Amino acid sequence: MQMPAALPLSALENATEFQPRHIGISPSDEAHMLSVIGEASRTALIDSIVPRSIARAKPMDIPAAITEAAALAELKALASKNKILKSFIGQGYYGTLTPGVILRNVLENPAWYTAYTPYQAEISQGRMEALVNFQTMVCDLTGMPIANASMLDEATAAAEAMTLAKRSVKSKSNTFVVAGDAHPQTIEVVQTRAKPLGIEVKIANSKEEWDALLAGDLFAVLIQYPASSGWIADWKADVEAIHAKQGAAIVATDLLALTLLTPPGEWNADIVIGSTQRFGMPMGAGGPHAGFMACRDEYKRSLPGRLVGVSVDVHGKPAYRLALQTREQHIRREKATSNICTAQVLPAVIASMYAVYHGPEGLKRIAHRVARFTAILSRGLAKLGYTAKHHDTAFDTLSLHTKGETDAIIARAVAKGANLRKAWNEYICISLDETTTRADVELVWSIFAGEGKALPTIEAMDEGAPSLIPEFAVRKSAFLTHPVFNTHHSETSMLRYLRGLSDKDLALDRSMIPLGSCTMKLNATSEMIPITWPEFANMHPFAPKDQLAGYYELDEQLRAWLCQATGYAGVSLQPNAGSQGEYAGLLAIKGWHESRGEAHRNVCLIPSSAHGTNPASAQMVGMQVVVTACDANGNVDMGDLKAKCEQHSANLACIMITYPSTHGVFETQVKELCELVHQHGGRVYVDGANMNALVGVAAPGEFGGDVSHLNLHKTFCIPHGGGGPGVGPVCVVEDLVPFLPGHQTAGIESGVGAVSAAPLGNAAVLPISWMYIRMMGPDGLKHATEAAILSANYISARLKDHYPTLYSSANGHVAHECILDLRNLKDTSGVMAEDVAKRLIDYGFHAPTLSFPVPNTLMVEPTESETLFEIDRFIDAMIAIRDEIREVEAGKLPREDNPLKNAPHTAEQVTADDWKHAYARELAAYPVAALRKSKYWSPVGRVDNVYGDRNLFCSCVPMDAYDNK
Repeated sequence: MQMPAALPLSALENATEFQPRHIGISPSDEAHMLSVIGEASRTALIDSIVPRSIARAKPMDIPAAITEAAALAELKALASKNKILKSFIGQGYYGTLTPGVILRNVLENPAWYTAYTPYQAEISQGRMEALVNFQTMVCDLTGMPIANASMLDEATAAAEAMTLAKRSVKSKSNTFVVAGDAHPQTIEVVQTRAKPLGIEVKIANSKEEWDALLAGDLFAVLIQYPASSGWIADWKADVEAIHAKQGAAIVATDLLALTLLTPPGEWNADIVIGSTQRFGMPMGAGGPHAGFMACRDEYKRSLPGRLVGVSVDVHGKPAYRLALQTREQHIRREKATSNICTAQVLPAVIASMYAVYHGPEGLKRIAHRVARFTAILSRGLAKLGYTAKHHDTAFDTLSLHTKGETDAIIARAVAKGANLRKAWNEYICISLDETTTRADVELVWSIFAGEGKALPTIEAMDEGAPSLIPEFAVRKSAFLTHPVFNTHHSETSMLRYLRGLSDKDLALDRSMIPLGSCTMKLNATSEMIPITWPEFANMHPFAPKDQLAGYYELDEQLRAWLCQATGYAGVSLQPNAGSQGEYAGLLAIKGWHESRGEAHRNVCLIPSSAHGTNPASAQMVGMQVVVTACDANGNVDMGDLKAKCEQHSANLACIMITYPSTHGVFETQVKELCELVHQHGGRVYVDGANMNALVGVAAPGEFGGDVSHLNLHKTFCIPHGGGGPGVGPVCVVEDLVPFLPGHQTAGIESGVGAVSAAPLGNAAVLPISWMYIRMMGPDGLKHATEAAILSANYISARLKDHYPTLYSSANGHVAHECILDLRNLKDTSGVMAEDVAKRLIDYGFHAPTLSFPVPNTLMVEPTESETLFEIDRFIDAMIAIRDEIREVEAGKLPREDNPLKNAPHTAEQVTADDWKHAYARELAAYPVAALRKSKYWSPVGRVDNVYGDRNLFCSCVPMDAYDNK
């Protein structure tokens, strides 16, 4: 009997198993979609869309795909090269214990990490409540009246505070004074940010220098409290002196310390910043961690970042929304003074929930334990002969003058499995934290005692040891008094609170999020698993470099792969948001011009269609923005560009373009555009926001770009996390490599300073993109790009008779996204794009990008991860909504009382006894039959934005506000 032919082992090993798991379109789906579009094959479609003049000549030199299990094993081997030592380094990064209920139900929960920025308020009520908790927590602990919904890290928050002060105070000085005992990475980032703005940073490293600088010219001062060395000083008189000069007092602080210390708001600080890392977020070699900023009330309309405010919905019930959200890059654009894409929402949610779970008493207990261990440690070290201290006050950090012993003690510590911090050459800093145990204190004593000395005992040193917190600094005011911080202390209660909040929201785990320009694609579980591995999570960013070998190797590999994807020569992963990547890229261009003696080149050309982040970033590096026109098809107007290049030729620094364009089209003249700018001495910045349409098919570094930033939280699968974390690598051509961000604090030299607090930026989430590229391989990455383009063109083709696509190429095709034109509906029905966006909520969908880049349009980006079933479900919803609009146009539904104008409909509304609308409840609740099986109910009706801005309220809502409604 003949045996059947067996499949070869290579086919059974299935190295490319992940590709069809990531890409939602099957071969049969693809054939159907191509038939609707009118193309014979996927290759023919791509050839007809991507200009042949920019198509890649050779494939990416990236390792071939491997299975999920193999990729995890390979990454585990890489992680094992990191050495986890007990960290006593401090310097803004501390060990912390993430409560299991928060770890599992927030950090590892796709309901939280796959959510988008809460621009659509009604479907974001859960995450915005968590952010209001965060804002309230920060206000309470700092003693300030208003706080934003997070910053990128402590150092960039300090830099933002500097510019906030500059535009807010009456002083006309350009001098910014920094107390030398601030964290060194904070000083470095402030210096980077100050230089292009013409701000002079002066550092006080002694009492004499401090007094002299305070007596001189200044517009603001940065104080660290407690200081980086642990010193707790009384700054009240200094703040009065700063105010006498019409300047601002900025305080960098520690929220855990503020549970015990007098908050800066009580001694009249103007701006308070810091990091919430030690509230449950692992060190992760530097990030992601939520920075925070709080300020006096009169600064609130200049406050950078996002602010969640409380408004009311159409039924008069409290509802959260982003307050003042469009004030900067979306409206002011080239007049913008900061960039609102600066948030770490997921880490902010974790920090807020850490406070909710522990409550004020729990936080104080943790802080008192840290302070007690510090006092015990100090007394024991004194017994061992180490009495020469930098200061006699401390919360969690001691600084010992160790003179000639410093290096020997640090080496002894490493040999015993611990890291201490060397400071000012002859000092050692020791920081304790929530994770500190009795054994840890004894370990430190053993390090300092050396061999043969008897060690003190915890019990003996505890008895009678005085507190190191001075009486003037002891906090007497209450904090976190709102019920939300005093209710959910059992795990059962906390679990249900978290589940209740996530149930209010629409994230990628429920349905397609068709946001154009935002690339909401699969964040695969295998990609997410490594971020909580101890080898990645428990690393201090300033540990000795040999202990971070796995991280640096991962960084090197990922940068090499991104160079292959983009065609550039060098990459830095330090920028911890796309906005920061833009900023770093423009700094590189600026630094290059300066190195050639052409510092006068400061004109940045930006097409009128560009992302609003572009002009905001140009402002931040001190460039003059000149807007260039677009033609009727949405392309850069080459005639106007040529005229602007000639007009500004002597001072032209660069042009910033987005490719494919913000209008979702591959412009055919992009190579000519690059050549034109180069002829006039400028460099070409290609915004990488739309890189999901390019990977594997075209490379900016090959078709004329000099600089690009990427969004790893878009194209390379790091989750958006409700608006952060992000990573915004900056990629450059060969001659700009010397101008990538440096980091002197970490020993990395460059022509440009640090742009983030940590040398590797948001290092803890880099394994996500590493896993994605490793499992996809070059062929899978290219396939993903082509599938994204296929899906966008399928949507455009199927909806063309209902919502015409505004911009397309000559053959009617689009890139990876399409802009649906709803502008004529205003005249025919009174319906606006916002009404369609809100009605989509009733159908269970997050809206596409609303009114950007063209007012009263919807920009749709399906990505490669969505299945044909889900894409068709979205299309069917859009067609059903168009039919509802036709009912209005025909007079069958009133213009002011129809399902679109009243959307979204809440369950309470449609089940109420009183129903006075001109359409049936059934149409409101179940416009398509499938919703009867699975229905998302908006927790609130349409939110009143105007009310929220006129009545700005940004902290926890009193419980009776709900009880009375």
